[in-house]
Amino acid sequence: MNLMPLVFDRFEHYLIKQVPKVASFHPYFETALWEMVLNGGKRFRPKLLLSVVASYKPKMIEKAFAPALAIEILHTYSLIHDDLPAMDNATLRRGCQTLHTKYDETSAILVGDGLNTHAFYLLTKAKLKPKIKVKLIQSLSYNGGIYGMVLGQALDCHFERQNLPLKQLKTIHLNKTAKLIAASLQMGGILAECDKKTCKILYALGLDLGLFFQIRDDIIDATQSEQEAGKPTHQDSIKNSYVNLLGLEGAKLEAKNLENSIKAQLKALKVEKIFNTLLSHYF
Repeated sequence: MNLMPLVFDRFEHYLIKQVPKVASFHPYFETALWEMVLNGGKRFRPKLLLSVVASYKPKMIEKAFAPALAIEILHTYSLIHDDLPAMDNATLRRGCQTLHTKYDETSAILVGDGLNTHAFYLLTKAKLKPKIKVKLIQSLSYNGGIYGMVLGQALDCHFERQNLPLKQLKTIHLNKTAKLIAASLQMGGILAECDKKTCKILYALGLDLGLFFQIRDDIIDATQSEQEAGKPTHQDSIKNSYVNLLGLEGAKLEAKNLENSIKAQLKALKVEKIFNTLLSHYF
């Protein structure tokens, strides 16, 4: 019996209960702070982390909820900032108004800042061994910060309207998208106290998964409507995307090659059964 849907459901209830209480005389900051977190999303990164823990050390599942939430809210902060007028200027995210559209740009920036820092506060308060906390903080800050996601965003924005070669495009997306997904798997391995070799394999798998999802996102942007995607589409015309560089069919072939590589890597890991179920919707 697949127990992971029950685990994911428990995590969602946990997430809802963790709304920060930020008492002040600001008319809507406290509401706006958790609004985009509650607006759904696939919870893909927390699910990856929890799936690794469930595969290697299931008794740690409850203690893994705080780190899973930390990576989810750091990801949410990145989406809020990505949607800002200075970046993608999007009006829709997860089927809802973006924060800068519903409230104002200043509030959206500050909510993003707040979620970013709150992610690390959650890790410090988690009921875990100090050495595990430090490793989790290192992984999330490295992959979500200047050596990962933030660098990727900087490259992506700076090189708009310029055609980059495939190698540089891959570098952008490894940092912008893949490293935070890889961190989800790595953090799961840390929580389960896997050996260094297993954590390294999980991280490499996460990088391929991240590239796969970036290419898939590029294809969605090129082929789906705003209603189908739950966010603005046809936004990548001035960006370096796999569809723009390789064409739609070339991007689909690249995604298929990565899918085959991911499936092969899964066979060498204890997570194969759980991950095949989790990823079946995307493959």
